[in-house]
Amino acid sequence: MKMKFIVFKKLTAVILTALMLISFVPFFASAAGTDYTIVNPYANVNWSTTGQYKANLHTHSTVSDGSEDFSAMVERHYALGYDILAMTDHGTVDKSWTNLNIHPLLTFAMNIDTLGSNSKPLTLQRFEEITAGVGRDGRGMLRVPDGIEQNAASFNNTHVNSFFCDYGDGYLGGTSYYDQVLKGVQDAGGLSFINHIGMYTGAQNDTAAAAYDTNNLHYNYMIKKFTKLFENYHTCVGMEIINADDNRTQNDRKLWDILLENVIPTGRSIFGFGNSDAHSLSAIDTSWEIMCMPANTVENLRTCMEQGAFFAGTRDIKNPLELAQLEKETGLTLGTAWTAPSGTVQPKVTDIAVNQQTDQIKITAQDCKTIHWIANGRVICVGSTLNLDSYSSSIGSYVRAEIWGPGGILYTQPFVLHYAGEPVPQSFFFFDFGSILNYFERAFYSFVASSKVLTYVQHLALGD
Repeated sequence: MKMKFIVFKKLTAVILTALMLISFVPFFASAAGTDYTIVNPYANVNWSTTGQYKANLHTHSTVSDGSEDFSAMVERHYALGYDILAMTDHGTVDKSWTNLNIHPLLTFAMNIDTLGSNSKPLTLQRFEEITAGVGRDGRGMLRVPDGIEQNAASFNNTHVNSFFCDYGDGYLGGTSYYDQVLKGVQDAGGLSFINHIGMYTGAQNDTAAAAYDTNNLHYNYMIKKFTKLFENYHTCVGMEIINADDNRTQNDRKLWDILLENVIPTGRSIFGFGNSDAHSLSAIDTSWEIMCMPANTVENLRTCMEQGAFFAGTRDIKNPLELAQLEKETGLTLGTAWTAPSGTVQPKVTDIAVNQQTDQIKITAQDCKTIHWIANGRVICVGSTLNLDSYSSSIGSYVRAEIWGPGGILYTQPFVLHYAGEPVPQSFFFFDFGSILNYFERAFYSFVASSKVLTYVQHLALGD
């Protein structure tokens, strides 16, 4: 009897041990999770010492098709507290704020109602005061060198802003010449981004559900087109995801997410920009960027744009699906189109902490009501902290965050993710039918260049 009891005890111990081992196996497997490497665009930002500078990188005056004098546009941005301003008149490189670069015929054609430009430059004294921060406690406003919108004669697309190189000045351009412009800027050593894409894809007129439907032949073509452009030109650092009051770009965050899914596996990211594209004083300060830099210099600005250490921001949202999501998170009633009330304080990020060991990203922000995280175009998490392991089934190549408060919304740049089983590049054939039109356009310009008479007329028209 005693022997049977001993055998029973041993058998019981074996069974209990086995059960304990079985119960621990799933625990250890789930605790390990996926091992992510998080590429943080804000990795070089010291949140306790780094400055945050408000920028507008898309502005027009009567030098091209704006309705306001050049100096008035500069002064208004200065009065509103902007730290960085790029003047980007069509077909005209901004070479100076004190000695304006004006092409008479181009300006006349774009301002025919005023018989051409009446823009006045800043005086040298005033320019020095603005850059020194007179009247603003020494907080000067930085002029972004060589700003231009590259599309003076474009009818249906090809709106590109470029900086830091003298390329495209006086060139009328034409239809479907993205490749020509992006390659030209890249070869000249500049940076660029693509403007308000929804205006030219037709998405500005679509419902949020129908826009950029990959089953739609037209949208599938456009998505492939922009995927290839971003793959081919690394100095085209991004696209406007917010332009002006969001009428033209209301569906372009959706396009951004689709392009990120396509392009990140090829080895690069796409940064989101927000700009007012102001043509009048009343249009200023609808959308902007917040650049995170150790000091407000041209060199730091370029590095910031290349690394993605900035936020796109706006006070306007026109996408009803996005607003419905924000209503769900905040309990507020925002409607189908929202504008921040005048005078409300905009959100400000005070810290972004990335923990590679726990696969967590945490955002700390002031004056915000909600933060949510997006992967593959869908909100996967609401709250200041994202634990990637908790959402591994929903994650592809990136995550990004949106920080909303009563004064506006900030969009982070994508946090690129590397891990075993991450998405791989997808190869596909694409032919840009616009290149046919571009061929004839370039042939025409070559013909003009080969004629001494036509070249002389061209120089007269450009004011050379």
